[in-house]
Amino acid sequence: MAVNPFDLTGKVAIVTGGNGGIGLGMARGLAQAGAQLALVGRNQEKTTEAARMLAEETGSQVLPVTADVSQEAECERIAREVLNQYGRIDILFNNAGINIRKPPHELTLDEWREVIDVNLTSAFLLSKAVYPAMKAVGGGKIVNIGSMTSIFGSGFAPAYATSKGGIVQLTKSQALAWASDNIQCNAILPGWFDTELTKKARVEISGLHERVLARIPTGRWASPNDMAGTAVWLASPASDYVTGIAIPVDGGYSAML
Repeated sequence: MAVNPFDLTGKVAIVTGGNGGIGLGMARGLAQAGAQLALVGRNQEKTTEAARMLAEETGSQVLPVTADVSQEAECERIAREVLNQYGRIDILFNNAGINIRKPPHELTLDEWREVIDVNLTSAFLLSKAVYPAMKAVGGGKIVNIGSMTSIFGSGFAPAYATSKGGIVQLTKSQALAWASDNIQCNAILPGWFDTELTKKARVEISGLHERVLARIPTGRWASPNDMAGTAVWLASPASDYVTGIAIPVDGGYSAML
């Protein structure tokens, strides 16, 4: 009998920022592929409701975890809670992120640090926290979520762009360091997705919707569920020989002149 290389049955996945938007879309795909989940978010009510909804939709076990992933102690607690619940950790999606839209000369140091800590430092901290558990089960998958600003600059969001550029270099460094432990580390660079975060951007930046749409060859903004297929592939045995890469999921946006 042929084995399905995309089957995640018996695997345990953590998704930060998994209670909405792109994170929820990826978590749904992982659950549909058979993974047991831990959804991590700062908003307890929202995270608990997202976990309940996913469990009902997919039949998978989903653990809600309320935590601030920018704090080292909190990341260590996440790893402990997931291990206590499931006994193993196989997959980590570092997706938590925020944005403060100001040009460089208006951005305060506190604002800069907040964005870097939530978007980039958290990926370092939580990856480090789950590393022993992945090594103990013979390997794992770490997927860090970047952005189109991992490739392009952003005059109105310099801290965000810097954090997402750093995500790509962190991913490559993790891939090299942990290849011998059978841990594959890759990044996804989402394009323009229709989420709460981008709805706010369209309010704050005049004409953004039209400019973005004009550049996307597929002619539409993405849905969070458009991330599911790439997420499942990078979390599954199908990608066992893929590590250290950054994959745009952008409808062709980054290929367009």
